Amino acid sequence: MNVRALSGREEILLRVPDDADLFVSRYPAPAAPAADLVLEAVRRPFGAPPLREALASRRPGEVVVVVSDVTRPVPYRDFLAPLLGEIAAAGVPQNDILILIAAGMHRPSTTAERREMFGPDIVDRCRIEDHQAGDGPGLAAAPGRSASGAAIRLNRRFVEAGFRLVTGLVEPHFMAGFSGGRKSVCPGLSSLETIREFHGEKMLSDPRAANAVLEGNPLHEESLSIARAAGVDFTLNVVVDRGRRLVRAFAGALEPAHEAACAFVQTCAVRPVRRPADVVLTGSGGYPLDATFYQCVKGFVSCLPAVREGGTVIAFGGCSEGLGSPAYAGLLREYAGRFDDFLADIKRPGVFTVDQWELQMQARALARVGAGGLLFLSDGLPEETMRILTLTGRTASRGRLGAAVQSALDTALGPGKTLAVFPEGPYCVPESIPAGR
Repeated sequence: MNVRALSGREEILLRVPDDADLFVSRYPAPAAPAADLVLEAVRRPFGAPPLREALASRRPGEVVVVVSDVTRPVPYRDFLAPLLGEIAAAGVPQNDILILIAAGMHRPSTTAERREMFGPDIVDRCRIEDHQAGDGPGLAAAPGRSASGAAIRLNRRFVEAGFRLVTGLVEPHFMAGFSGGRKSVCPGLSSLETIREFHGEKMLSDPRAANAVLEGNPLHEESLSIARAAGVDFTLNVVVDRGRRLVRAFAGALEPAHEAACAFVQTCAVRPVRRPADVVLTGSGGYPLDATFYQCVKGFVSCLPAVREGGTVIAFGGCSEGLGSPAYAGLLREYAGRFDDFLADIKRPGVFTVDQWELQMQARALARVGAGGLLFLSDGLPEETMRILTLTGRTASRGRLGAAVQSALDTALGPGKTLAVFPEGPYCVPESIPAGR
């Protein structure tokens, strides 16, 4: 049979055996346009009054609307203007509204990216800022401590806001169980020090820090405790299908709206494992998620429950922006071929480097299949860069990635070998069953 997958902005067609286990999401078709779904959600929310009523009792100060950054395929240009219209209808002047991009540790957005994400009209008439985790004056303390006991420092505009409206995309997440909800605050609006606890070695070593696992997941508990401390006034969680269409929206109070969204995504994008396969083939989600190798790690870590110990994972992604941050690229170079040293070093007191968490997650894949069993193909990374990734890297010619992936798959599939396929990468995942559950 043939399967279609995205790499960058291009679709590639791959031929796989008919008996392959195919992991694809099964979302219902949208019942209405995105704007209508969102307005219905904010007018009939979970555990909170409708948005207009909630805004009527807001505190003095700005209405801060938190949005996801460019790495998440949220179709804001389909519903953000009507959402802002609902806020204006509650009597909020436009000058009192700030759109705050929850960038976490990611780079700031460009003007071109903002225009693509939100539409030219929003960019031209609205105030938009990127959160910067290292901006000392732009950060402020939130009351209390996190679940881990850490001090909480967040974006100052958010902390001092008169009303905090958090939006986000809910999808499986390979560390926090599901994205969306509380995760827009931590790590989305957090300081480096706060993120340091959230992404610390100890938390990521917990087997419950996995896809579709919320109960007992230390990252979920840490993130939720920080969002609670910050005091989120209203949330909007959206769910998109493989075609990036908004299929459902869940609005209201922080926890009930997110829980409802997670329960829905669980039924649509989390699949049981029939058998651990000898070979797994996975994409990385396409653009914008696979623009860096940093984000591509999610694809080949998310699929691990579906591959047998010592099996083979074949992953591919566009990597149009290269590896990721300079700090992440430096870590890859420093520890190329030395993952055991890396894991030992990050256990030492006081040792912490930005983006080390992504390298720690890659170590899960290496523990499962080894560097020789982890094959990554891209037409966006040169051969010399592939050599520092501590895996088996192959650079494909532009326009030839599909053929290169097909060749690698045909070679890996010897007689009698079983295959599992993840065309959507981390957007559809195998069920994670942590040890002790």
